Amino acid sequence: MLPACRTAGEGFAIPTFDVVPSDVEGFVEELWEFQSTFHDCFARSEPRAHFFDYMVGQCSKLQRKSIEPMALQVEGGTIRGMQRFISDVDWDEAQMIWNYHQLVAEEMGEPDGVLMFDETGFIKKGADSVGVARQYCGTLGKVENCQVGVFAAYASRQGYALVDKRLFLPEAWWTDAYAARRTKGPVPATLTFQSKPQ
Repeated sequence: MLPACRTAGEGFAIPTFDVVPSDVEGFVEELWEFQSTFHDCFARSEPRAHFFDYMVGQCSKLQRKSIEPMALQVEGGTIRGMQRFISDVDWDEAQMIWNYHQLVAEEMGEPDGVLMFDETGFIKKGADSVGVARQYCGTLGKVENCQVGVFAAYASRQGYALVDKRLFLPEAWWTDAYAARRTKGPVPATLTFQSKPQ
């Protein structure tokens, strides 16, 4: 199911997204195969099943993609089970990222591939989310109450993919005034202030 523009002769073409129903026949089977790559990241079979259900929900036509509508959308899905999966289940994130990087390397790896780094802001109304502060929000083009994420993406003539992310914690978050918020977060005690490029 690779876009037609992913050929060695064309340089860094952006795939077209004119998808028709016949293009996604067998999609659920392919999605199942894809998620099986991450089975070693979960200690039990139940979280693996909820992981798959969550991905199906995210790919659905639902307007609200919160846990309850997604759980009700998938066959045999349970609201409580999926809520526990998102909030309580531990998975091996380092292994998950490693597995994902292997997929990206196999599908899109090229000697002249490039890494790109960029930030984006997420507007926030409250003050409780980790990293929230009045700071420059690229989404709005001005200083606003927001969180900022720094993202890494890989691109080659074979395609492009997001490969890593970090939440930026503004310098103010390392002052005594934010100590209670760091504890409530919880922000790991081993972290220290880092600039966006760091």
